[in-house]
Amino acid sequence: MFCIKKFNSITYFLLLLFVLLGGTSCNKNLLDIQPTTEKSLVFTNEAQVRQGVEGAYGMLQRSGLYGANLMVFGEIPSENTYSEVPANDGGVYGQLDLFTTLANNNLIEGTWRDAYACIQQTNVILNRLDGIEMATENRNTYRGEMLFIRALCYFNLVRIYGDVPLNIQETTDVNEYFGQGRTPKADVYTQIEQDLAEAAALLPVEQNPAGKATLGAAWALLGQVYLTLKNYQEAITVLNKVTALNYRLLTDINAIFDPANKNNAEIIFDIQFASGINGNTLGSPAFQLFSPSGSVGGAKGHNLPIRPFYDSYADGDLRKNAYVGLTAAGVPYTKKLVQTSAVIEDGGSNIVVLRYADVLLMLAECHEELGGTDNLQLAMHYLNLVRSRAGLNELISLDQSSLRLVIAQERRWELISEGYRWFDLVRTEQAIPVMNAYFTATPGLQNIRIDEHNLVQPVPQSQINTDPESIIQNPGY
Repeated sequence: MFCIKKFNSITYFLLLLFVLLGGTSCNKNLLDIQPTTEKSLVFTNEAQVRQGVEGAYGMLQRSGLYGANLMVFGEIPSENTYSEVPANDGGVYGQLDLFTTLANNNLIEGTWRDAYACIQQTNVILNRLDGIEMATENRNTYRGEMLFIRALCYFNLVRIYGDVPLNIQETTDVNEYFGQGRTPKADVYTQIEQDLAEAAALLPVEQNPAGKATLGAAWALLGQVYLTLKNYQEAITVLNKVTALNYRLLTDINAIFDPANKNNAEIIFDIQFASGINGNTLGSPAFQLFSPSGSVGGAKGHNLPIRPFYDSYADGDLRKNAYVGLTAAGVPYTKKLVQTSAVIEDGGSNIVVLRYADVLLMLAECHEELGGTDNLQLAMHYLNLVRSRAGLNELISLDQSSLRLVIAQERRWELISEGYRWFDLVRTEQAIPVMNAYFTATPGLQNIRIDEHNLVQPVPQSQINTDPESIIQNPGY
């Protein structure tokens, strides 16, 4: 288990980052920093390095990242999910749902801040590693883990905000950061690719304990990056390497997200959570946030699958009741999160970042996009592996345009509530037509229309206030 509370020795640099990232104008509570030491960061041995590495994993648990927000950014702007009462919790979820997002939205600020805190943590460790005596194998693994986490954070940032400041050095002087501005996203993607390629050369096939970055995780994430950039052949190359490892689709579809079956053979990388540990600080609020109001005490009703999505599953599709359920009132909810504690905000379900079903669907999409008889046959092969597990008939022969639509729909059914759909729509240039058609067809929402500026979120106002001459707001906000 990677405990958020294990990195008191880095308090100095996190407080430095708090100032660096506009702490004077944002909600201090969201940082979740409780200074308990005056000690500045000094790595003198491998045990301290290991503690710092665990701290980086712990940062991924924060609400701004995989504690909650990244599932929201990847789903709620799409036609997959909605906020049951948009005005609840200050309206921050409703803004994302209805495309009225403001630059002072707490979700917008929290994700930016937590991502850069995590990036600073990885940069600190990468900067200090070579000065510590340890076995070369261990040093390589730590380096690979930090490169993977840094790449993951930047991948999320660039997809959410577009151009973002790129910093791959440890920040020791706040003044050096100001005036940097936002790095073009193409350059950020170049760094992400470099980090993941290097991580893949350093990481082991397996790690103990489970839940840490591995070779398969680096390749799978790099494949996702290549797919996003439409580099289909490069994506196929690295994703095929993942299929050669020991991952597999679970036969029992209900076992994938079962908290009693964590880190199973389908999971490539996930964020570890547990209930009832360390004063209930190692659980996730996701179950509470993403359960229908009234279904359980304290539920918030955000990011719920819409009823037409639930109804779109075929009656024989095993995912219909394994991934999405209905309350007694007929309200859909995700079954990928499970209540594991009487303390509802202390959820024990791991949050899946990469799993084998997505690798197969990415391979299907890449082969379909390349086209030609052989590629289309391979696309259907990978697609049918996922469909067969779901209890559906195999597809025999589809033309390229038909297959493209089927793959997109299979991704919706398979990956619901995992934070994919909005990014899929943007990546395939379908966000504007799909969402405008959805709003047109939805009673009460017919007046909503989106355009190019809605494809990214606003830069947090706190960042602009802190460095107004170089941090420029995205157009339209």
